[in-house]
Amino acid sequence: MSYLVLARKYRPQTFEDVVKQDHVTQTLCHAISSGRVAHAILFTGPRGTGKTTIARIMAKALNCENGPAVTPCNTCRSCREITSGNAVDVLEIDGASNNSVDQVRELRDNVRYMPSHSRYKIYIIDEVHMLTVAAFNALLKTLEEPPSHVLFMFATTEVHKIPLTILSRCQRHDLRRIDSGSILEHLQLLCDREKIDISPESLGIVAQEAGGSMRDALSLLDQVITFSEGKITHDLVLNLLGIIDREYIRDFSQAVLKGDALKILDLIEAGYENGMDFKRLYASLVENFRNLLVIKMGRKIDHTADLPSHEVERMKQQVESVSVSHLNHIFDMLFSEEAAIRYSSLPRFALEMIFFRIIKTRPTLPIDELIEKIDLLRKEMHDPASKPMPASISDGNKEPVVKAASCHEPSEEITALGKPEISENKEKPVKFKIEDLKSDEALDDFLKKITEKLSENSPALVSSLSRARLKNIDNHTLGIYIAGNDFNLQRIRQPRNEAMLKSVIKEFFEKPVKVIIKAEKEDAKTGKTKEDQAQYLKNEALNHPVIADIMEIFGGNIVDIQIEKEVKP
Repeated sequence: MSYLVLARKYRPQTFEDVVKQDHVTQTLCHAISSGRVAHAILFTGPRGTGKTTIARIMAKALNCENGPAVTPCNTCRSCREITSGNAVDVLEIDGASNNSVDQVRELRDNVRYMPSHSRYKIYIIDEVHMLTVAAFNALLKTLEEPPSHVLFMFATTEVHKIPLTILSRCQRHDLRRIDSGSILEHLQLLCDREKIDISPESLGIVAQEAGGSMRDALSLLDQVITFSEGKITHDLVLNLLGIIDREYIRDFSQAVLKGDALKILDLIEAGYENGMDFKRLYASLVENFRNLLVIKMGRKIDHTADLPSHEVERMKQQVESVSVSHLNHIFDMLFSEEAAIRYSSLPRFALEMIFFRIIKTRPTLPIDELIEKIDLLRKEMHDPASKPMPASISDGNKEPVVKAASCHEPSEEITALGKPEISENKEKPVKFKIEDLKSDEALDDFLKKITEKLSENSPALVSSLSRARLKNIDNHTLGIYIAGNDFNLQRIRQPRNEAMLKSVIKEFFEKPVKVIIKAEKEDAKTGKTKEDQAQYLKNEALNHPVIADIMEIFGGNIVDIQIEKEVKP
């Protein structure tokens, strides 16, 4: 057949023709001009990015009759033979079909012979990772010290399958995936040469569908040209390649952001009637919300998403009034539910269920914001007067009431300032004399009164006093002995807590009393204060720092503690 596909017809013949691989072509050009060409070169990278093409150009540059030259002439005998693929001194070997040790041994035996008419005998092995381990081992010695007239060039898409002993003997060049913008420019140039009437938007779809491979892009363009008659329309490209229209993705995303369930159902129904692949649609939506999140975060979209500039501007307008947390919530749920779509026998219903769940759930607050709100709430609980009065009640006659519920008690009415209503006729605390606190019963009753008083403002401090014991040292000194771990003692001795405790004790006595706080030693415990194992476990739970913090922040009280019974085997 005389027809050549675009990928072969417009295959680059010089280093300048190679698209977006300047980091490789410039290195090779400098190596040729300085005479520092390695005897073994490895090209690796995604498919269709120019690995074998660069190897051919390198072979022409080295064997050109006017060279070695950075730019081969493409007119001499050697260049023409390499271009047509029938050069006797440049052997292209398929590693997938010539991977046995016997074939590598034959290659090793032929290396000793001089080239017929060229400067170098060059072996280009494509998909070299397909060689067996024995074949690689047979190639080791020859690859490390080949004759001066022999060069090896390898190409592979899976460099991780090549043994390290081979990699260490090669000069490695990694080719990059080609961005959609560069592919679009190259396709537009070829269409102008071929006088093909196609819109830039349609070419952009072909470029994005290629996935960074120039060969795939040219193959898709060939398919579109062959199918069409005359002008290539945008709808024709979408239908032929089975690509989901960007406008459809944009409308779907907008419906999700607005929480419009009916619009989502209509779009899914339209996709079902048009025979749309819902798994492919889901992948496109995940990618689109990822790009929306990246744009909203202010990142440089050129480096994080392969999108044209006009599409980026439209996406910026779409998320202008949407928060980052909302986008992150949608993207996280879509990504976590990907398996439900992939393995579902009813992908349409699975898609509807996922998006219904997304629009019905709201994103949670970030942990930093939650901590900030808790700290603000704790500050208002300890100092209600510091909270500003709402403007809505500053000039009203009636004070609105807000309901608030504690952990276990019925909700009590709290004013808008956040302070509980206190009766003016509240009884004043009974005054004690320290001389009256001599018996253990009196000391225990007095400790209960202290904890009741402290529970109004500091539940955490009450928890730390749960294992305390009072002792009347003399007529002017009251001792507080803290049993258990050192955490309770350190919490009580904090300047704020210690001042609060002494202030409360002072209110109960007629005369000034000195208060000392100490740790109770094990040998100082009396038989009366000794507890059984169950009571010990309860006190350990009460004294846990996490429980104490929760009680202090949320203003709750512990109603009961259940000890789990040990199950004997």
